[in-house]
Amino acid sequence: MKLTFKENTKSLTLGAELEFQVLDKSTLQLTPRAKEIIDASNSSKIINEFFQSTVEVITGVCGNVDEVDQDFVTSVHGIKDTAHALGLLLASTGTHPQADYRERLVTDSQRYKELVDRNQWMVLRRAVYGMHIHLGMKTGDECIAYNNFFLHFVPHLIALSASSPFWQKYDTGLAACRLTMYESMPTAGIPYIVNSWESFQKLIKFLMRSDSIRSMKDLWWDIRPSPAIGTLELRMFDVPATHREAIGIIAWVHALAHWFKDHHEEWSKANPALKHWIYRENKWRAIRHGLHASIIVTRNGRTLDLRQDLENWMEKLDPYIKSLSYEKYTEIIPQIIFKGNSSERQRKVFMATHDLHEVVRFNVKEFERGAPIWD
Repeated sequence: MKLTFKENTKSLTLGAELEFQVLDKSTLQLTPRAKEIIDASNSSKIINEFFQSTVEVITGVCGNVDEVDQDFVTSVHGIKDTAHALGLLLASTGTHPQADYRERLVTDSQRYKELVDRNQWMVLRRAVYGMHIHLGMKTGDECIAYNNFFLHFVPHLIALSASSPFWQKYDTGLAACRLTMYESMPTAGIPYIVNSWESFQKLIKFLMRSDSIRSMKDLWWDIRPSPAIGTLELRMFDVPATHREAIGIIAWVHALAHWFKDHHEEWSKANPALKHWIYRENKWRAIRHGLHASIIVTRNGRTLDLRQDLENWMEKLDPYIKSLSYEKYTEIIPQIIFKGNSSERQRKVFMATHDLHEVVRFNVKEFERGAPIWD
């Protein structure tokens, strides 16, 4: 089997996916009515997901973040109106603070039946919500180079998007517990490190030959090439709680990709790949501490506060943000860094009210507003 990468004439095109919670308007609890929203929307960009209480919104292939923003504004505005008409609400945090995954209903699909048969209880716990970003790549080798670059930013992107502190009516003590649902899967987490498309092909062939996976769809890595559509897919994000945060993070990622386009040779020489366990450790620190994490930044163990590293990169990316005209999008990033991500905001509400229902109400309010509420 030859794993062909669909080569693009233009690199760094964009696409994104957001997974939303479908809630009963009166109880604010998850309800298996996503299909009603999807059917009423009659749009190829509004699709189902593994659980019937999840609706996914996807963009088309976009040239820049302005197009992504407009795509999401149009789709999300439509499904919000549809949901309201059906007596439903939407929220976009990595977990629903009160929901019991054992009450979720799986969408009727042959693939989902196979996933349940293969993974049993582990896959049934994944009543969680994420964001994926696709970056268009010209070649497979280019895709691997960007893959290895973005491995360094897994903790940064987890911390910025973290919105899952509660699980099963319990404060997990984590900034992003959603990722732990995936960590239990044997083909999830930090990807295996390869240095060329040829090496990646050999890896995938071995995984398939040994029946470790049946297709690329069985890889739930935090970052993975998507050869069928010619993209690198970033998958480590909790779904951001608000539209402004989602678009801001997408713009920051796109600016970072453009920076690497101009600096890949000097970056690769100055920053040799870290050990796999260091990437895993950095990811864990962001899962646990979010923006308050300290991460390992060199092979000899030097550490740096994650907030400080984010500040450093904001400075490096400033010329790219300006040249791409992304200032209006990325201005949210310093606010998240210093005022707090969704997980921190949710915990503040819980500390003030001692009521997870009020946390859900707050999450819905932020989603409807489209912007964080820090007061």
